[in-house]
Amino acid sequence: MDLRTSTKLRIGEWCVNPAAGQISRNGETARVEARTMRLLLCLAEHAGEVVSIDELLNQVWADVTVSPDSVYQAVTSLRRLLGDDPKQPTYIATVPRLGYRMVATVGPWTDQSTAGSTTAPAPRSSARWTAAAVIGVVLVVLLALQFRGKVTTGNSSGSTVIAAQSQKSIAVLPFLDLTEGMKEEEFADGMTEELIDKLSKIPGLRVPAPTSSFYFKGKQIPVAEMAKTLGVVFVLDGSVRKSGGRVRVAARLIRADNGYVIWSETYDRPFGDILMVQDDIAGEVTKALKASIDGGPASH
Repeated sequence: MDLRTSTKLRIGEWCVNPAAGQISRNGETARVEARTMRLLLCLAEHAGEVVSIDELLNQVWADVTVSPDSVYQAVTSLRRLLGDDPKQPTYIATVPRLGYRMVATVGPWTDQSTAGSTTAPAPRSSARWTAAAVIGVVLVVLLALQFRGKVTTGNSSGSTVIAAQSQKSIAVLPFLDLTEGMKEEEFADGMTEELIDKLSKIPGLRVPAPTSSFYFKGKQIPVAEMAKTLGVVFVLDGSVRKSGGRVRVAARLIRADNGYVIWSETYDRPFGDILMVQDDIAGEVTKALKASIDGGPASH
């Protein structure tokens, strides 16, 4: 079965709608950019099989010339979107030196929302819910009438200021350790803390503390939900890779409300003085992010 021609798919717990560019689960919906969706469908079509980096490049990035790093970053993004843990994957497993394998159950989506609809609810239960709903509406109306007119123009302008200020808010999510054997977690965590420290020094920019960001480390929660919990508009995430004596740090800036990546960059450095590398990259990322955030709201 060619999954790419199906209207909707079931991948694990997610309902995947390629035509709409969305995935949904338990009432939550996430937007998926076109190339990320192609990556998801490619892995799903070969569920249970190892798909090599070259094959992914040929099928997902056929129209452009990119390096394998694009695959690594896209898989990282897809995992985060699905709420998957690379160390204990339930969707995408890494097969060292070979590629990736979709380990979740894949098949056509069957809408069960109407299942059991012929069974009418108990009249007494229905009456109770109806009464509760009516009481709730009455209370809301009474409260609205009681407090109507008490909101001053000053409060309204204050809300506008708060809304404007909230546009300049960013959370740095714990960077992923994608090194072989995942032995550089300490460096990845240090990179995260260094970025939080530097970004928090930008005037007018609200940045949640490390304790808030690291609460989400290893948790399978969509980016939009984490941003909502932390009260931020932008999210910075990334990954750390190491090859021989060099380290590669990939970072990207996401606007959480629509899921669009508005900035991304990859930095290569000799893995000598770890602290100097962290400071160097954090400094460059901070400068780039400041410019992106300042222009972000206007461009989207």
